[in-house]
Amino acid sequence: QVQLVESGGGLVQPGGSLRLSCAASGFTLDYYMIGWFRQAPGKEREGVSCICSSDGSTYYADSVKGRFTVSRDNAKNTVYLQMTSLKPEDTAIYYCAMRPRHCSMPFYTPTYNAWGQGTQVTVSS
Repeated sequence: QVQLVESGGGLVQPGGSLRLSCAASGFTLDYYMIGWFRQAPGKEREGVSCICSSDGSTYYADSVKGRFTVSRDNAKNTVYLQMTSLKPEDTAIYYCAMRPRHCSMPFYTPTYNAWGQGTQVTVSS
């Protein structure tokens, strides 16, 4: 069974940086996508960033372009989300998720069939 474990969340001041990690285990797929999603209080879950295993291509929501960077360490089966220039509106629970085969429609939530437990990111002065 696929397991995804997020870590790295916490409290940070506006303008600060934080790096989230998503450690994956229990899978043998060689073609998949790992996505980062977030959900703030009173708001719907939204896609943040994704990375495709086949070619390493990445995708970003307009709201985080230029501030967030997604990367992977294949040896550790870990995907990272480096967040810089954080804003209060980035406050949310951040989830990582996996889907098989597809690297199109990167933020189409129903295609993701494995989810982590989430990690809280709070940006406040």
